[in-house]
Amino acid sequence: MAGRIVSRSPQRPSVVLVDTPETDADAVAKAAGRAREAQATWATAAATDRASALAAAAAALATAAPELTELGIAEVGKPRGEMAGEVARGVNILRYYAQASLDSDGETYPSPDGRSLLVSRRRPHGVAGLVTPWNFPVAIPLWKAAPALAYGNAVLLKPSPEATAVALFLAEVLGQAVPEGLFQVLPGDAETGRALLGTVDAISFTGSVAVGHEVAAEAARRGLPAQAEMGGQNPTIVLPDAEPEVAAAIVAQAAMGYAGQKCTATSRVIVVGDQPAFTSALHAAVESLPIGDPADAQVVVGPVIGERARGAVLQAMAEAERDGGKVLVGGKVLGGGELPGEGYFVRPVLVHDLPPDHRLAQEEVFGPLAVVLPAQDVDQAVAIANGVHQGLAAAVLTSDLDLALQVTPRLQAGLVKVNAATSGVDFFAPFGGIKASSLGPREQGKAAREFYTWAQTVSIAPLSRRS
Repeated sequence: MAGRIVSRSPQRPSVVLVDTPETDADAVAKAAGRAREAQATWATAAATDRASALAAAAAALATAAPELTELGIAEVGKPRGEMAGEVARGVNILRYYAQASLDSDGETYPSPDGRSLLVSRRRPHGVAGLVTPWNFPVAIPLWKAAPALAYGNAVLLKPSPEATAVALFLAEVLGQAVPEGLFQVLPGDAETGRALLGTVDAISFTGSVAVGHEVAAEAARRGLPAQAEMGGQNPTIVLPDAEPEVAAAIVAQAAMGYAGQKCTATSRVIVVGDQPAFTSALHAAVESLPIGDPADAQVVVGPVIGERARGAVLQAMAEAERDGGKVLVGGKVLGGGELPGEGYFVRPVLVHDLPPDHRLAQEEVFGPLAVVLPAQDVDQAVAIANGVHQGLAAAVLTSDLDLALQVTPRLQAGLVKVNAATSGVDFFAPFGGIKASSLGPREQGKAAREFYTWAQTVSIAPLSRRS
């Protein structure tokens, strides 16, 4: 018997945003049937019709932006500025793929006989299953769903339980613009995800490494196209010529914004040479970040998503101290009158004096915690940066363009930034990592077409013989 999905506000856990039945296997199968029926018509519709529908969805989302922003703040604890920006990004994603619907759908090749037509065209898979996390409850579902729809697929979205209310709201908004059954949300947890994987034609997953590998293995068994984005242990290399205060502000925001709950957040700060001015500035920058109710426009660091997440940060801090590390900034649990409500607040943590192979420098905590690691020179910094199993994002902070151009090709990361935060991606550019961070084709931009479609080569020859 299916249970219930209950989503609570991380800053005010007594507030329930949604309480809904979990989607069981039978309900997943019925949803898939509706999706296939809708997709059959959608796939053969004129590209201009799909473009118009996605443009209308963008307009509907823009109209609903204030309400969705408030809901996102309440459900996942994202600070107001970031949540409003994410909703605006969702509007732009829909607009972008409305136009992408009208891109060329294939290529032509030279005729083998001088008279025939030889073409390759992209075809939709059918029903795309999407499994998404709670930390970007608008952007990630839409950067998966929008290209899937643009290229003729139907979508079944299984959101994280902690972001169910936002997902259901998205379904209402998109339902104003696209045909019934084409975009459906299936509230649920692991069992719903397994049922989804058993009924779709392609699967796109964002989440943990362990679950991502499980999804990829089952998809391979079924012969499904699959992509999995599974996070990172992202380095920022600070070179000696970087302006201390500027570099510190970039790192503090990249590591601790939204309580460090981003797969592209900086979790390792690699400081090249003796830089006491930068270290001091970093401490000050982290300590000065506004913490509190994410509804407050000034707040940068809200709560972590739940008690388990806060416990992981506190356990990591205790582990660091046990193993000889020094917690020089943060770590205090907040509440009891210090902040509104009784939410899952914890001050951002900077840990020093741990070796690069320590667990906290190797494994993602997914919270407001970063490890500061010294490096004697650039070569050692690059070795430390690359010395993890993940390879999602990396950054280099320097005023020396020549040196930046030398370092960036050596970094094993799918996304490399110079003089910018590791966090944040552009929806019109390919996104994904290497090593344990990602499996399958890249997401976003025009690269998304490679995943949501397959290539069909067609040869058309004249029936009559050459005279």
